[in-house]
Amino acid sequence: MRFDAERDRFLGYVRVNDGLSLNTVKSYGEDATELLHILELRGVEDLSTVTLADLRLWVSHESQGHARSTLARKIVVVRRFFAFLQDQGIIPTNPAAELITPKQSHELPRILTATQATQMMESAEHPVHELLSDTSSKERKGDAGGSRQAALEFRDAALVELLYATGVRISELVGLDIADIDFSRRTLRVLGKGNKQRVVPFGAPAGIALERWLEHGRPQLLVRASSDAVFLGARGGRLGVRQASDVVHREARKAGVPDISPHSLRHSAATHMLDGGADLREVQELLGHASLNTTQRYTHVSIEQLRHRYDQAFPRA
Repeated sequence: MRFDAERDRFLGYVRVNDGLSLNTVKSYGEDATELLHILELRGVEDLSTVTLADLRLWVSHESQGHARSTLARKIVVVRRFFAFLQDQGIIPTNPAAELITPKQSHELPRILTATQATQMMESAEHPVHELLSDTSSKERKGDAGGSRQAALEFRDAALVELLYATGVRISELVGLDIADIDFSRRTLRVLGKGNKQRVVPFGAPAGIALERWLEHGRPQLLVRASSDAVFLGARGGRLGVRQASDVVHREARKAGVPDISPHSLRHSAATHMLDGGADLREVQELLGHASLNTTQRYTHVSIEQLRHRYDQAFPRA
């Protein structure tokens, strides 16, 4: 691509000077690449000729199919990118300085009920159980993950089980390496925002799904023996955030539950932990929130659920 050098300089700068995690830098790179690709398609040959009108057209394009929070993040990255170009003397002025981020909705996040979450997990596990119960021959049973499609079934079940069981961010999940798993203690070591590590426990169902993936599925997709990634894509490389997000959406549709994003599944996990009696600070630690105020959003969700149950159950509500 024409502007690869400028993008790479920008990514190198924010990685070193802003202390961003590798996952965040990767996300910045994806957003910058999308913008630069569109500008190139529009015939832009020099970034110094980009105008505010060009960027507003890009915003209009990106607003179709993206949530306001996602669009806001993309705009922040683009403003940061052009500010960097100006600071480095690559462009004379910053055309993105006047880009306005969309107002964020203050609606409570969509979450699954505990019943719906269970339904989604069981639906994801169903093909796996069929593969494991296929006893037409001992060889076939021993090679339950023998096909690529079967391997993907094991992967997808482990992915949604682990995501819901831990409440980790999707970027943290796909960033896991084999060495980050401690099966004896049923914990994961994840790298969160600001390169902060934390240890997160997971339950027995997620542990079983993860073991099945590692035993039956992952070896079928692994093309490079040196790969340490826990979750792999169909071609054998580390699974990307967008691919993993597609898995969550697909499994939700398959289960017949409301279509949710990985972040909404994270919200669901946190809410169900609080509903089950977990302490707010414990949930804060599990989710890797820097501020308790962020975690308190989940108490609002729980209160809304309590009010709904009250309205349904109390005769004089």
